[in-house]
Amino acid sequence: MDLSIVVPMYNEEANITYLYQQLTAVLEPLGRSYEIICVDDGSTDRSFELLAELAERDPRVKVIRFRRNFGQTAGFSAGFDYAQGEIVITIDADLQNDPAGIPLLLDKIEEGYDLVSGWRANRQDPFLSRRLPSLIANWLITRTTGVEVHDRGCSLRAHRREVVKQMHLYGELHRFIPDIASWIGVTMAEVPVNHRPRRFGKSKYGLSRTFRVLLDLITVRFLLSYSTRPIHIFGSLGLMAFLLGVGLGVYLTVLKLATGQNIGGRPLLMLAVLLMMVGVQMVAMGLLGELIVRTYHESQNKPVYTVRQIVDHSQSDT
Repeated sequence: MDLSIVVPMYNEEANITYLYQQLTAVLEPLGRSYEIICVDDGSTDRSFELLAELAERDPRVKVIRFRRNFGQTAGFSAGFDYAQGEIVITIDADLQNDPAGIPLLLDKIEEGYDLVSGWRANRQDPFLSRRLPSLIANWLITRTTGVEVHDRGCSLRAHRREVVKQMHLYGELHRFIPDIASWIGVTMAEVPVNHRPRRFGKSKYGLSRTFRVLLDLITVRFLLSYSTRPIHIFGSLGLMAFLLGVGLGVYLTVLKLATGQNIGGRPLLMLAVLLMMVGVQMVAMGLLGELIVRTYHESQNKPVYTVRQIVDHSQSDT
């Protein structure tokens, strides 16, 4: 299989037929074998029925149906797990990502890159509610992770198979795929792609996403810097707290011996004891974190989703 197109969707019944037509119109002339993996993220409309009909007519369409809504990150993760193509392309189902950009991504990835991201240079979204928060988030994430990407919110990306098979996504980390991929050590590039206004349905995102991005950024920063060595962050903080507590204790002891002052009721003594206790606890947390990391890396990974059924008419036993 040359290409796998991963399309997570939630309540996109009005867009499914148009998306399929546009994808096939772009993919057929490429002359490559391909599959379209549609991940129904617990839709409550007729999305699954329409996808199942497409899969019945075209064996290249595979449908993964979740038991409930797990979120876009789980949709990408499921698509990555089931993808068979040497190059895995992700795209949104809302028709705002133009499938005509897929050949541009492929041309760039053929230059030797492992991951190519689309860049919505002329984004067709409201400025205050969508574009401005994205600009701020991109700037903040770039400064925090050091990965230079103009548009992390664009789902139109091309990845080599070995890249997506090494990424483990959970929570809402799909917007940090370039940053997570950088930890693996991949080569990345960006290409400007066409972006279109939404024709049908409504956006699933709002301003509340900005606050979730900030929280996820803390997670990503930790994963990129300390995921395999948690003792370094917890141990460092614990050691500093413990040494500060010891310093305060020594100061109070000298004060008591030199001047005879009563230090038993001083808040500073309580602070010194508290800092030493917190320091010991932080070091212990670091050691526990090291044990958890070892367990994680040495055990089988648990998926972040559960599948109700898979429609794949290309396999005789489906």
